[in-house]
Amino acid sequence: MPRTRKNTPAAAEGASGDAPARTLVILPTFNERLNLEAIAGGVRGQGCDVLVVDDNSPDGTGEVADSLARADPGVHVLHRSGKLGLGTAYIAGLQHGVRNGYDLLVTMDADGSHNPAHLPALIAAARRTRGVAIGSRYIPGGAIVGWKRHRLALSWTANTYARTILGIRVHDCTSGYRCYPRTVIERVDLDRIVADGYAFLIEMLYICLNLPSPVTEVPIRFEDRLAGRSKVSSSEIVKSVALVPRLRLRGRRAMPRAR
Repeated sequence: MPRTRKNTPAAAEGASGDAPARTLVILPTFNERLNLEAIAGGVRGQGCDVLVVDDNSPDGTGEVADSLARADPGVHVLHRSGKLGLGTAYIAGLQHGVRNGYDLLVTMDADGSHNPAHLPALIAAARRTRGVAIGSRYIPGGAIVGWKRHRLALSWTANTYARTILGIRVHDCTSGYRCYPRTVIERVDLDRIVADGYAFLIEMLYICLNLPSPVTEVPIRFEDRLAGRSKVSSSEIVKSVALVPRLRLRGRRAMPRAR
């Protein structure tokens, strides 16, 4: 059974004073050899277990992950046959977390853009509301550092588009830094999710709102990756744009207001 360090910030008691929650942070990787050790170390320093889901990275990321796992029983590795998409990596990680009895499941980028220092606030919000907590760049206290204007414009436009078409009031629909209670994930039919790439983030949010589950946004400081190149391609953007109206046409009931 995977183990978690205790008596550290993210594993501390929640606001209600109940027992520490076992938390698994899922890190999908493809060519993140230069970033993985620092990110995994930061997560472990917050008292959370780590699951690296590696898509057969040609740069040796999988080997680095295996080395970290040998040195630390709180680090686990799932090797996949090839580059199968961010969405399917998250699904595989969430399924692993449910099977192994973790209370909270966090999705997080492995490139350094998501600071592990925000984990305690995300975890506390998820525990307090018993719902999804999103690390938001677009609420007071949130920030984006290191992006050029065209990337800022693209991200803002994508979020505005998703909110408008889907009728939701979450400010950061495309943030991948999230904390899900296991009880929420157990109510989601992960096998029916359509998106296999970055559009997964929008689809998963829409599904959770329709359960319904509370969604809380926690401000984060998002910084451009430490090293390497972004994996967001033009084809991924097209898929995300095409998915949004398809979700709306499923005929789901009106969205509850995000908290």
